[in-house]
Amino acid sequence: MTTPGSRGLLHIYLTDHLAAAAGGVALARRVARSHRDSADAERLKRLADDIAADRGALLSILRSLGMPARRYKSVAVWAAEKGGRLKLNGRLLSRSPLSDLVEVEALRLAVEGKAAGWRTLLAVADRERGLDAAHLRTLLDRAAAQIGLLEELHAKAAGTAFRETRTERPETVSP
Repeated sequence: MTTPGSRGLLHIYLTDHLAAAAGGVALARRVARSHRDSADAERLKRLADDIAADRGALLSILRSLGMPARRYKSVAVWAAEKGGRLKLNGRLLSRSPLSDLVEVEALRLAVEGKAAGWRTLLAVADRERGLDAAHLRTLLDRAAAQIGLLEELHAKAAGTAFRETRTERPETVSP
């Protein structure tokens, strides 16, 4: 078996990121839908739209480099995201506060991965004519803003998930 050259490796790298982006878009849209009646609804919708736009930017980058997208990878990750919904969260039929926390953490991981991808592309932009360093810096800045929002939402979700209520406190025994 022969190994692909650096351009072939870049193609694999980008299509892997594109596949992950499909899962990130699906998750971001689901989170936004599940909070459409909350105080964070508009910010979550905008986040989902931005994450979808970032996936579109990645598709444009692939085109600018003359590299085809490998849709089968995106379909596989999309299916895995759907399967990821079947997690134990302490409730069978309704959302748990733990669902919000885990979903925000998953989104944070996805956006951190996307930011790493933009940094990698910046590192090779001088060798690849199809890469626009200024555009990549803009995408990296947007990822940083998304990480900031997700950190704020994470703190809120953690506070909600692990808030003690009167009925949850262990009884103290007097000596």
